[in-house]
Amino acid sequence: MSQSHPQPVDLIIEARWVVPVEPHAVVLEDHAVAVDGDRIVALLPIADARAAYAPRERVELGEHALIPGLVNSHTHNPMTLLRGLADDLPLMVWLQQHIWPAEAKVIGPEFVRDGVELAVAEMLRGGTTCANENYFFPDVIGATYRNLGFRAVVGLPVIEFPTAWAKTQDEYFERAGEVHDSFLGDSLLTTAFVPHAPYTVSDESFERIRVLADQLDIPVHLHTHETAQEVEDEKAKSGLRPFQRLQKLGLVNDRLVAVHMTQLTEGEIAACAAAGVSVVHCPESNLKLASGFCPAEKLRAAGVNVAIGTDGCASNNDLDMFGEMRTAALLAKAVAGDAAAFDAAFALRAATLNGAKAIGLEAKIGSIEVGKQADFAAVRLSDLETQPMFHVISQLVYATGRHQVSDVWIAGVRKLAARELVDMDTGAILARTRAWRERIASA
Repeated sequence: MSQSHPQPVDLIIEARWVVPVEPHAVVLEDHAVAVDGDRIVALLPIADARAAYAPRERVELGEHALIPGLVNSHTHNPMTLLRGLADDLPLMVWLQQHIWPAEAKVIGPEFVRDGVELAVAEMLRGGTTCANENYFFPDVIGATYRNLGFRAVVGLPVIEFPTAWAKTQDEYFERAGEVHDSFLGDSLLTTAFVPHAPYTVSDESFERIRVLADQLDIPVHLHTHETAQEVEDEKAKSGLRPFQRLQKLGLVNDRLVAVHMTQLTEGEIAACAAAGVSVVHCPESNLKLASGFCPAEKLRAAGVNVAIGTDGCASNNDLDMFGEMRTAALLAKAVAGDAAAFDAAFALRAATLNGAKAIGLEAKIGSIEVGKQADFAAVRLSDLETQPMFHVISQLVYATGRHQVSDVWIAGVRKLAARELVDMDTGAILARTRAWRERIASA
């Protein structure tokens, strides 16, 4: 391209470092990303970018690492309004005696909308640009994400008891189909089936899900092998471990997004690898609920696609993917007894490209590559807490806090600028959140 005729583009982002994630563990110094519309059109040295392109906007990030937007692979984002409601309790006590009763009193479209909006604000300020969502009222969830310009996989819930969303098995499936159809062709939204867990979903429902997921070409995203008690209860009921039951029902395949997976045999790990299952590691939620330890390094070593999720704020209690990356890496080392396990570059990959792969979006997001969507997070690394700088990726995983995320783009649109949310009213979000606090506390 002639230097005298630079190509017009919408945006050039110049960064001290670009960490594209693919190729793996690469750090590019003094590089720029050129964006036109919602796509990446070039990744090249800053000097070359200035010669080749004439941007409508240029952003200079001389103290920053530019990374792909983080992918939170398992969330219940409306539950952000239940943050801190019931802490320091085991899973089933927390769920059955506290969370489900509280939800029953307040759940509805307004609760879901306001919870998602609070979650999006938090996620953007932490560098997350995509969430794999799992909650009721997916029509409202999707509409809220769409209105906010946030990328998401909208879960289509199935559970065997009546809720505010649906009363019967048939109604769950009918409404799932309607929601799926309503988001077809959306540039930011896709869908997945989200049967809650083996202990709350029947064989008949799982069989319907298997057929429909194949027909619609969408993932199946569920909690499984979260606790030892779950495994023992299923064995007593059916004579099978939950994973074996899913195998029998034909659900163990490359559509399956299996969350938690703290109780696994060597054979189950091998079966996940052979079938192309994705496992979502939620270390902080598992630690807080004392659910167990996902054998993340064994899964990685076996070739399983391992992604990272925060779970919901009712059990975590945040949506901080930087904290989750660090905890995932440290915990995996302790569980494996190997300080080299789940290294920093893999932790970053698990929080980006592996997450995208789990939800079927690896061709669009998860890495900074030409042709992909322009989803980025800029991380300021000049703070005292991240100096001196020897290894960028290690610093991102082991020392960086989410408060160092300065700027975020989704599909080429700036959503966070110098720590300020671009098109969200923080004061109004806080006011609605406080109103929900009063309502939930008095319910």
